[in-house]
Amino acid sequence: MSLSKIEKVLSQELSGLKEKGSLKGEETVITGVKQPQGDKGPRYFIQGYGDKEFLKMNSNSYLGMGLRKEVIEAEEEATKEFGAGPGAVRFISGTYKPHVELERRLARFHNKEAGMIFSSAYATVMGILSPLISKDTIVISDALNHNSIINAIRLSRPKDKKIYGHNNMDELESAIKESLGNCQRAIIVTDGIFSMRGDHASLSEIADLAEKYDPEFEEGILTIVDDSHGVGAIGETGRGVTEFTHEDRIDILVSTMGKALGINGGYLVSDAKVIEYLRETAPFYIYSNPITVSEASAALKTLEILDSDTGRKLLKYLRETTAYFRKGLVDLEYEVIKGEHPVVPLMVRDTKKTIALVKYLKDKGILSTGLYYPVVPKGDEEIRFQICADHTKYDVDYVLEVLKEYKA
Repeated sequence: MSLSKIEKVLSQELSGLKEKGSLKGEETVITGVKQPQGDKGPRYFIQGYGDKEFLKMNSNSYLGMGLRKEVIEAEEEATKEFGAGPGAVRFISGTYKPHVELERRLARFHNKEAGMIFSSAYATVMGILSPLISKDTIVISDALNHNSIINAIRLSRPKDKKIYGHNNMDELESAIKESLGNCQRAIIVTDGIFSMRGDHASLSEIADLAEKYDPEFEEGILTIVDDSHGVGAIGETGRGVTEFTHEDRIDILVSTMGKALGINGGYLVSDAKVIEYLRETAPFYIYSNPITVSEASAALKTLEILDSDTGRKLLKYLRETTAYFRKGLVDLEYEVIKGEHPVVPLMVRDTKKTIALVKYLKDKGILSTGLYYPVVPKGDEEIRFQICADHTKYDVDYVLEVLKEYKA
């Protein structure tokens, strides 16, 4: 059977994506890593550039955990003991002791009754919203929520969905009021840290509104926060936006082990009964293999480091380095979005100029991520820099100097 007809259609679709500016194109392939040396942090080699070294300013690995010796050793030891893969989905024979230990440790870390791990944070969001959204549920979502939340709501087919303006609590309250009498259950869902901007959700105000109107709904209001960019990157002890905002009334917290924790996989923590229900109903959990035992063991090690004096020192350094970089950009008269998270958006506000600056940085050995329309609204084009704890002062100064030269 020939694929020529469908390939013609797909080619037209790809051309359309290119015209809109949303075609991602070929991926950057990392061919090697050079460990930190002297006053430089890690450097990366990429396919097609030979021995040229690159500084990553677009990594989600906020604490540099993935390159730590003790984390790598924990993963290697678990592989030797348990093998390379779990061999099955969990309810058949794919649950191992480190999986269970990790779930308990994550729940304890967030002061919740129970935890549950998935293959990724995307799978976590997709996996839990569907069974929690009944045919008589209205979902209320922030306008800048991650794609995983958007798709999970779409596929779950709630009775209705309402979108409130980014962090606009008046619009959120109006959406709740509009839902009164029209559904049994309401779900408010938001990112913790908004990955494009580095700002955070107003968790206390969200919790206040949920608490205020919860009695008006037969099955109450459920609050869900995806804090994938927050955990391990913000808060005095790295517990994310709930710690940063001093808010502990969120019902379900979703996060990832693939960003600040430096490993792989997603998870949620909540009350034990919620977790018990989701183990029986979440399709992405039931029908997908878990993360490997070695990944679970490595994640346990990163949590151990994070929840220690070493982790607090890493977080303190991350805060200080982020503030230093942000101030450096402001001093160079670049526009940035205020905040304390290590996502530091440099607002360019023009697609062509953003593309040109990304290329200039790459030519100078700096990897950065440009965000253009339609990924972001027209006029909000930016370069999303991300500070990590394995960036040195030399690294940050180098980036600032390159940006200074670009403006000259």
